[in-house]
Amino acid sequence: MNSSLMDSPSYFFTSESVTEGHPDKLCDQISDGVLDDIYSKDPYARVACETAVTTGLVIVMGEITCECYVDVPEIVRRVIRDAGYTRPEYGFDYQSCGVMVSIKEQSPDISVGVDASLESRMKEALDSNLDKLGAGDQGMMVGYACTETPEFMPLPISLAHAVCRRLAQVRKEGVLPYLRPDGKSQVTVEYSHGVPKMVDTVLVGAQHNPDVRYDKLKEDVIGEVVKKSIPESLLDSKTKYMVNTTGVFVTGGPVADTGVTGRKILVDTYGGFARVGGGCFSGKDPTKVDRSGAYAARYVAKNVVAAGLADRFELQVAYAIGVARPLSISFETFGTGRVSDEVIHKLISKHFDLRPAAIIQTLDLRHPIYRATASYGHFGRNEPGFTWEKTDKAALLRKEAGLK
Repeated sequence: MNSSLMDSPSYFFTSESVTEGHPDKLCDQISDGVLDDIYSKDPYARVACETAVTTGLVIVMGEITCECYVDVPEIVRRVIRDAGYTRPEYGFDYQSCGVMVSIKEQSPDISVGVDASLESRMKEALDSNLDKLGAGDQGMMVGYACTETPEFMPLPISLAHAVCRRLAQVRKEGVLPYLRPDGKSQVTVEYSHGVPKMVDTVLVGAQHNPDVRYDKLKEDVIGEVVKKSIPESLLDSKTKYMVNTTGVFVTGGPVADTGVTGRKILVDTYGGFARVGGGCFSGKDPTKVDRSGAYAARYVAKNVVAAGLADRFELQVAYAIGVARPLSISFETFGTGRVSDEVIHKLISKHFDLRPAAIIQTLDLRHPIYRATASYGHFGRNEPGFTWEKTDKAALLRKEAGLK
């Protein structure tokens, strides 16, 4: 979101979310399910797990080095069952789908740089413990926060997630028993000078049984899903509601669309409000800075905004494979900063250690916490395990910045 657009008298911004039954999200959950099962037994394992799904078939691939055994097909079927694919009439179910596994060990060319960073190999380490672990990949990681919502997230993605969560809830609880696991939402918010004003449009795609009438489905989805997940104060007589715009959504999930791990990176992050970083998160252990670096960047950004140093804050951190220390750190306040960029930069450098080993230690990432992140976004979640969402440094940053 650029600052010139924020200065506009009126503009619209749209973000989307998907349910856990969406084919791509099914793959993210399987990949993180494999990671969690391994991490419950070997928290120092190296995991890079990818999944693909199509009609009747799941393929699990990747590079994994660990000191334990996990039953990958059992994990796959458990995730598919939990997502709601429990009946053959859905065209894809956890009992009958085929599972293929193709996994090898992590490349030794990568492993050598993770085990011993460039700094430790060149004997330049200032802290032998935290400098030893090199980044598991190169790339640019992005973190973002803003004051639009209590969770410091952009409003469109927060509302889109809320709609999809409710869509899954009414299916699981039997409120709308004719719904099936696949689903999507898209929320368009009208802004005025950078401030959310109203919800302009809500779009919902809800997979359903073939015997439900469209007019009933639309009425139910608007009443039981949309209006119970979006605050009434954001809806008015001009708000447009669009449900299953082709008129029918019976065929869904892996039968309708191939799924692949990592294809929903805007759903996973900030709904398009912030720049996109180097890669996806799911299936990767925290030595991969695609994941841990993005979590750390969010941690920094959220604390900066919670401290009142800026109303909008985007941080980019760049890494090189096998190197512990970031190559660069840059940020943007979009004209909302209350102190100088120099002050913010000094505070980040002083209070946040962005080396991989330090991130893993600070955010306590060597635990099986990852499958929960694979649906409804990795950020803005007040749930156990989402340690990068804490604002424990906000008061200190505010004090040292000289803000009252």
